Parts: sequence; structure tokens; C-alpha cells
Amino acid sequence: MDFAAIISSQYLASLEMLKQTITRCPESIWNSPADKTKFWHIAYHALFYTHLYLQDTEKDFTPWRLHRPEYQFLGQLPWPPHAAPKIGEPYDKETVLDYLAFCQQQVAERAPRLNLEAESGFSWLPFNKPELQIYNIRHLQQHTGELMERLGTRAGIELDWVSMKHG
Repeated sequence: MDFAAIISSQYLASLEMLKQTITRCPESIWNSPADKTKFWHIAYHALFYTHLYLQDTEKDFTPWRLHRPEYQFLGQLPWPPHAAPKIGEPYDKETVLDYLAFCQQQVAERAPRLNLEAESGFSWLPFNKPELQIYNIRHLQQHTGELMERLGTRAGIELDWVSMKHG
């Protein structure tokens, strides 16, 4: 069984579903003042952690070229004094889609090279590397589902399920 190929396929399928939500999201929902957590911010958050947890360790992580400090956090910062993140100008769709394409490339490059015998590489996640990847795909898909629900209930937009995707 080629676990790396399976992981890669499921990451790419999940990213393809997130891509649908981003491309089909109306501007009125993208940065709606009525939303506590904006659509674009959830999409960015999901991509940031997809990117992060594909790395061997936290130390090996290099933020994406257009990353803005604290934009990856949806709630309070994880360190004292646990303030709210400083979120200013929103990312536009094209920029988030650029990050998504970068994450697709990261999957293609990183998934085949994962050391499946290693620990997660992240002190706050006491998993081994295979469980980290399943955890990460679940995280990505949970937020994708959240965005799909917004599109469905607010704009009647239905999106396709992607079962697998090979790079």
C-alpha cells in the first residue's frame, strides 16, 4: 500500500473542494460584515495549516511569501495574554487561490517524502506523522465544509464532492 499516494490524493481532493468554495463565493459573502469570522479568513486559515503540517517540523516551516503575521489564527492567540489576532486588510480571492496552488505544489513535493516513521514534528500535536496527515486533512475538510454550508444556505450554491485527485 502506497500511503503517501493515498495521503496526496486526499489532500488534493480536499484542496479541490476548497478551491470550488473560493471560486464560487460571491463578493457579498467573501468579506461579509455580518460574519464574525470572514469567509476569506477561514479559507486562509485552512491553507496555512495545510502548508504548515506538510513540513517535517515547525522549525522547517517557511511561511508563504504573502503571509501576514497572525492571519492564520481564527480565535485568540495561543500564547499569553491570548489577545485577538490583528487582522487588517482581507486577502482577495486571487491571492487565496495563489496560496491554494502553492499548497497543491507542497502536497506534490512533500507527501511522497514524508517520513512515516517519525513523530509529528510539532510539540503541541502528540501524533506520529501518518496521524498528523489524517488530522490535517480532517482540519482542511472541516473548514471546507463550513464554507460550503455558507454558500449553500446564503446563496443556494451547490458544490461537487471530490472523492480523490491524483497530481
